[in-house]
Amino acid sequence: MMLLAAFAVGHAQQVKRPPITGVAHIALFARDVDKSRRFYKDFLGYEEPFDLKNPDGTLSLTFLKVNDRQYIELFPEREAGSDRLNHISLETSDAEAMRLYLASKGVKVPDRTPKGRIGNSNFSVKDPDGHTVEIVQYEPNGWSRRETGKFLGPHRISTRILHLGILVGSTREAMKFYRDILGFREIWRGSRDGKELSWINMRTPEGTDYIEFMLYDRMPAPGKRGTAHHIALEVADMAQAVAMLEATPARKNYSRALEIRVGINRRRQCNLYDPDGTRVELMEPRTVDGVPAPSSQAPPVRP
Repeated sequence: MMLLAAFAVGHAQQVKRPPITGVAHIALFARDVDKSRRFYKDFLGYEEPFDLKNPDGTLSLTFLKVNDRQYIELFPEREAGSDRLNHISLETSDAEAMRLYLASKGVKVPDRTPKGRIGNSNFSVKDPDGHTVEIVQYEPNGWSRRETGKFLGPHRISTRILHLGILVGSTREAMKFYRDILGFREIWRGSRDGKELSWINMRTPEGTDYIEFMLYDRMPAPGKRGTAHHIALEVADMAQAVAMLEATPARKNYSRALEIRVGINRRRQCNLYDPDGTRVELMEPRTVDGVPAPSSQAPPVRP
């Protein structure tokens, strides 16, 4: 019996993590899906390749395509005043291998890896802050692969999700999950005031997309998290991107000013807000002078 137990432990330790190649999507709750559609489609230029219906014919969710491997998903809200973040999603080359790997690390996983309604293999786990993290593998016969090269219109404000921002309480616990288990690599730390750490950027292990930890000692109320939970879209030239938005007919329906600023990371940025207040951050891929911004040495607001 002891030999069998030792074999089981050894076998668990040998389970390898399959590649995590990038950020697949962010899923958001929308109070008014049609209004949110107009923001993401008419203003930001994204096309809608497919949606899913409930048994009664009402909308279950819809997909807005950023590129062939990245989407923004919109769900009708389930509860007024709730967190706008439904889940984030990471792409892997082998979802079932990832399920077995996470199980070997003590993460609670489902009993199997099913295929979703659009034909991709996926399952979900919870991170230490309770965020749902979906693991997805794009299958050859899934709808995502079926639409390769399609629904990529010329009016997209960006062709890439650079990062997703999520609220994090305990830095230590988030690091155990994203760094120690999932294999994310830290690439930068930033501070608003130089006294306490505000952000940690964690890059996907086999990709270049990243997750931005938005550090909080006390979490904001669910209905006030929209500006912290965010999507960052990469644009090559911020002035051109803003000019493109200003010239879009849907600009008349967006009441906020479009302001270009240089962030603490010394990249040009412009913050937009969807109808529910979720922040969409346009960001250039490089610093204003090409010199990397130094990483903050400030302590985290909460260990």
